[in-house]
Amino acid sequence: MSDRYFRLMERHQKLDDALRIARDPLDVLRLRSLKNAVKARLAALFLRRPEAAGFPASLATV
Repeated sequence: MSDRYFRLMERHQKLDDALRIARDPLDVLRLRSLKNAVKARLAALFLRRPEAAGFPASLATV
């Protein structure tokens, strides 16, 4: 797992925790949009490097 991937996963988890305790609807909306942005970055990184997700390089090209 790359450092970048780990940091994004960690940030995603922190945003998830903050969403659980947020009460203000505007805060919830802001946190959701931040979480979705991090999720999109994770997906882009995952699609760019399938071997980082645990798939062998030979299966990544199939």
